[in-house]
Amino acid sequence: MEIRELRAFVAVVEAGAMSKAARLLHVSQPALSQTITALERRLGVRLLVRTSTGVQATDAGTTLLGEARAVLARHDQALAAMARHTETGGGVLRVGVPLELPPELLPSALARLGDTRVQARHLSSVAQVAALRAGELDVGLVRERPAGPDLDAVLVVEEDVGVLLAADLAEKLGSPVRLDALAGLDWFAFPRAGSPAWYDELAAILRSHGLDVGAEVPEEQRLIVELKIPAVSAGTAYAFAPPEWPYPLPDTVRWRPLAGNPIVRRTWAVWPANSHRRDVAEFVAALEDHRRGESRA
Repeated sequence: MEIRELRAFVAVVEAGAMSKAARLLHVSQPALSQTITALERRLGVRLLVRTSTGVQATDAGTTLLGEARAVLARHDQALAAMARHTETGGGVLRVGVPLELPPELLPSALARLGDTRVQARHLSSVAQVAALRAGELDVGLVRERPAGPDLDAVLVVEEDVGVLLAADLAEKLGSPVRLDALAGLDWFAFPRAGSPAWYDELAAILRSHGLDVGAEVPEEQRLIVELKIPAVSAGTAYAFAPPEWPYPLPDTVRWRPLAGNPIVRRTWAVWPANSHRRDVAEFVAALEDHRRGESRA
């Protein structure tokens, strides 16, 4: 038996489904099925049975599961011990992060990484994709799904975006706020160059409700979250923000939901398609689990 076969078998049993395990291991489902079949043939026993809800271990599979976990734990322990003799020590996961992520998202995902050190970089979606392709990031969290076969992606966050308004204006418009009621106000926007697809989607929604999107923000003018508050407080502008905006609001500003939830902001986890890093797989799986937990809440 090979380590990769044992790791594949444990992943399938723990995931409870061949498809989910394939995503965690960054391999195709047919390739994973072939690995399990080869392992069964090598051992001369059936290890898994397919059910209507996924896969389950047979009695022989349950026996192997305990042994495989012990072997993998010892193998990983040996690798960690040897890593202490290298200059860099343990692994480092380089993560790209956009503005305004849900506050509980990263802590819950990072808790799954154990001793892996994390380097977070605040970058726009376009900058993250470029860094991933240049080998400068291991995984990114972006606001538009990149095209091309060189990157894999999975949706990890969906947020019904609301609006930030001056307190007196929010009181006048009520709650929820109709999007077309924002006519005559300036949109506090972000540079299109940082996330073109998301900007275009948002601008199209505003135009469809009769709103003027205004002039494009210069590329060199980065969106600074703290500037949203004074811009909105004056009562002549509005800004968009998710329900769990991770910044304190003064008494002069209110957050309000939008009637009909016309704006949904999505965030994808993106990583190189040829990556075989286990920490990347665990990080992405934790993000997926968080999303599933939110959808059940």
